[in-house]
Amino acid sequence: MYHLLYHPQSGKCLNVAPNNVVYASDCIRASRWSHDGDDTPIQLTGTSLCLTTSREGLPVTLSTDCNEQSTWKLASNYQLSNIDENGMELCLEYDTYSSSSKVLVRKCVGLDGKINDATGERVKLVCGNWPGHIETMLPEGLDLKPLSHIARHISLMGFNCVRLTWATYMFTRYSNLTVVQSFMNNGLHDAMSGIARNNPQLLGLTLVEAQRAVIEELGRHGVMSVLDNHVSKPTYCCGSDDGNGFWGDKYFQTKEWLKGMDIVAKQYKNLPMVIGISLRNELRGPLQNESVWYENVEKGAKTIHRANPNLLIIISGLDYSIDFTFLKQKPLNLFNMRNKIVYETHRYAFTKKQTDLFLTQPLNKVCETIKEEIMNKSGFLLKGKNAAPLFISEFGGDQRLTNQADNYFMGCFLLFLAELDLDWAVWTLQGNYYIRDGVSNSEEMYGMFNSTWNSLRSPEYHAKLQLVLQKLQDPKSKKPMYHLLYHPQSGKCLTIAPNNVVYASDCIGASRWSHDGDGTPIRLTGTSLCLTASREGLPITISTDCNEQSTWKLASNYQLSNIDENGKELCLDYDTYYSSSEVLVRKCVGLDGKSIDNPQTQWFKFVSINV
Repeated sequence: MYHLLYHPQSGKCLNVAPNNVVYASDCIRASRWSHDGDDTPIQLTGTSLCLTTSREGLPVTLSTDCNEQSTWKLASNYQLSNIDENGMELCLEYDTYSSSSKVLVRKCVGLDGKINDATGERVKLVCGNWPGHIETMLPEGLDLKPLSHIARHISLMGFNCVRLTWATYMFTRYSNLTVVQSFMNNGLHDAMSGIARNNPQLLGLTLVEAQRAVIEELGRHGVMSVLDNHVSKPTYCCGSDDGNGFWGDKYFQTKEWLKGMDIVAKQYKNLPMVIGISLRNELRGPLQNESVWYENVEKGAKTIHRANPNLLIIISGLDYSIDFTFLKQKPLNLFNMRNKIVYETHRYAFTKKQTDLFLTQPLNKVCETIKEEIMNKSGFLLKGKNAAPLFISEFGGDQRLTNQADNYFMGCFLLFLAELDLDWAVWTLQGNYYIRDGVSNSEEMYGMFNSTWNSLRSPEYHAKLQLVLQKLQDPKSKKPMYHLLYHPQSGKCLTIAPNNVVYASDCIGASRWSHDGDGTPIRLTGTSLCLTASREGLPITISTDCNEQSTWKLASNYQLSNIDENGKELCLDYDTYYSSSEVLVRKCVGLDGKSIDNPQTQWFKFVSINV
C-alpha cells in the first residue's frame, strides 16, 4: 500500500521534481508519501526527505531536517496544517487561479484563525481596482460569485489591498437605496437574480451597508481597502466633459463633495482594514485650475483628518492624475498631517495619446521618455524636504495580450515599478460590469478575473506581476542589499539550477548577482562563478574562468552586452516564444536609436532588494 497526496479541486497530486521542487501535477506517476498521524512528518516514501514550510505565502519544500516545520496534522477532515516558524497555523494550499504550479502554505480557511496586526515595518500596497462607482453603486461581479469567493481569490492572486471606487451621491443622495432598488432602477433583472443566487444576504441591504459588507469580507481575508472617490454622479469614468471632472463641474460641487468625504471617513472610523481615502480620481477637464486645486485639496484633507485621523489621505494631481509639477514651487499647507499624505498617479499606454509612440518609435527611447516624464511630473515627490509616498493607483493593459502597445508599455512600466519598488494598484479586477455605457454584462479586457469570475483571464499576465507583488526595499531594513537580474517582459529572473544551467524562472528564490560596472563580470553572489557567453544563439553558462566572455556592460539602459569570441557584441536575450526557460545571447536590437524592432526580449535589469 502507498499513498498519494490528492487535491480534489484540481484533480492533481503533490509531486516532486528532480530538483526537489514541490508542485501539483497529474496524479499518474505522482510522488508517494507517508504520514504516521498528527504531529508527525509527511515523508517522501523511500527517502529521508520531509515536506517543510517556513512562513505564510511561500512554497513548501523538501528537507532532510525534519524539525517542527515538518510536522503536520489534520486541521479538519480535509486540511493538513503545520505551525510555521512564527507560531502561526498554516495549511497546504494549491490554487488553480495561480499562474504557478507551486504548492504554498497559507492561513487556514474555515478554522478559527485570526488576521495578524501590522508589525510596524513598511507595508507595500499591492492592490487591484474594484469598481463600485458605476450606476448600480455595487462592486462588480457579485451576481456571478459569492463575495467570500471573490475576496479570497483577490488575496490568492497576491494582492493585499483593493482600491474600492465609490460615488459621492451614494452617500449624499442615495444612502437609503437598497441593492434591489438600485438594480431594478437600472433594469438589471438578470444580474439581480445572480446576486440572489450568489449573495442573497446583500439584496435587502442599502448600498452603503453592502459596501461595508464587501470591505469587512475583504478584511477577513487580510485585504486592506483604499476608498477611491471616483465620481460624484454614478457613471462609468472618465471623460473630460462628463460633469465629474473638477470642482464646479455640473455634478462635482464642493460642498456636497466635502459632505461625502466626512460621511465616509466617519463611517469606517472603527474599521482598521480601511487604510485610506483618495480625494478624487483623475481630476480633469476645462475647469482645471491650480489655485482651486490647492484650496479644495486642503479642505478635503482636513475634512478627512478631522473625521478619522487614522486614514491615509491620497491626493490626485491635474490632467488625469498625471501632473503635480506645480508642487515644485508651492507645497501643500498640510504639514500637521504630513505623515498621512500619499500622492497618486496613473499611467497607461494610451496616456497623453501616446499609444502610437510604442508602435512607431524605438522602444528603448520611448520607455526612457515615459520614465523621465513620470519622474518630472510626479516622481519628484518621492524626494526632497516634502517627500511623500507615490501610489500608482492605476496602470494596466489588455490581458488578451493582442494589443502591442499595451504589451510594450507593460514591459517598460513593470521595470519602473520594480526599480523604485512603488506602491500600486492594477486596473483592474473585474471581468465584466453589471452595466457600462448602457450595455449590460459588458466585458472588461483589462480585468484580472475572466468574464465569469471563475479563473484568471490571463495567467501569463498575472505571472508578469510576481516580482512587483513583493516588497523589495525597506528603508528601515538592516539586511544587506542584493540584486536580482530581472526580465520585465516575462516578469521572470535569472536563476541557476543545481546543475549550473542558467535559466529564467520565478523571481521568488531567484539567484543573486553582483556587477561592479561596465567591463566587469556578472558574478553569482557568494561564489567564484561568472555569467559567460560563447557565441550568438547559444545559451549563456556560468564558469570559474572569468575571461573576456564573462565581462558585461550596459549597451543601453535596458540591455546587457558582451563581446563574444569573434569580437561581436551580443546581448542577453530571453524570448518566451523561442524557449520555455533558456537565456541566450543574440545580436543586440535597437542600439542605434532608430530601429523600431522590439528589443524587450533583451531587457534585463539589476533590481535591488534588502528585505
